[in-house]
Amino acid sequence: MIYTVTVNPSIDYIVQLKQLTLGEVNRMDYDNKLPGGKGINVSRILKELGLESCALGFLGGFTGKFVEDALNGVGLSTHFTHIQEDTRINVKIKAEDETEINGRGPKISDSELSEFKAQFDQLKKGDVVIFAGSLTPGLGDDFYADLIDIIKSKGADFVIDTTGESLMKTLEKKPLLVKPNNHELAELFGVELNSMEDIAKYGKKLLELGAQHVLISMAGDGGMMVTKDKVYRSYAPKGTVINSVGAGDSMIGGFTGTFAKTGDALEAFRYGLACGSATAFSEDLADKKKIDEILPMIKIEEFK
Repeated sequence: MIYTVTVNPSIDYIVQLKQLTLGEVNRMDYDNKLPGGKGINVSRILKELGLESCALGFLGGFTGKFVEDALNGVGLSTHFTHIQEDTRINVKIKAEDETEINGRGPKISDSELSEFKAQFDQLKKGDVVIFAGSLTPGLGDDFYADLIDIIKSKGADFVIDTTGESLMKTLEKKPLLVKPNNHELAELFGVELNSMEDIAKYGKKLLELGAQHVLISMAGDGGMMVTKDKVYRSYAPKGTVINSVGAGDSMIGGFTGTFAKTGDALEAFRYGLACGSATAFSEDLADKKKIDEILPMIKIEEFK
């Protein structure tokens, strides 16, 4: 089973208008409300690939009920921990420029945290837990580390989508996958990456530090995968980028789900690239039809 963890989910309230004028009343042309959160995005992509997952995290209040009902309404399996405080609302304003106003999120009580952690006792060998997204206020830096210790004690694997020191601290625990972009990779090691050879070199360093697989996204320049045996490069497929939000989550979902199913890292890389690109070429997260359309366009070569 694949479990996705969204600690601080949201309602994403999307507002579209031709022009935003501060200090005046503005009338929207379009609005929509969607369940938001990086782990939730991963679960939605897994669903499109026909792969089962269970979405975990914290939900509270009428906003939390909206998120849970929306996910259950599209057939996603969920087991959120219900909390006293309300799930946050993130406002996405699409006008001449895109503006986001993100809520801080609820505080989690000790009893709510204990209830959440107890779910990890059911893990078994072969399970994968994907951590993605920001923490809620009050949760310490050791939150993920404590959970990772439980996961590893059960013989399960984990994927963590984070950057900087938070990522470096997890590498010794041997994550199944890490996915920095090329800019984040440079920041991790305090260097400039001036060539594909540089990117491969520092991708290998993440492997040496403990990661089992390293994906490096490079926007229009495609992606790179570093494994213990080889390095692979793919070029970005042709298409019009409509929406970059969720593309990284889609890439993680495509890779992790396919790898859990097949054990084939190269095939998992192919699906990860297709899912990420399909989302970038869609108004919302990619659907199966778009993923299937992009798959034949993905060309991967061994990087010498």
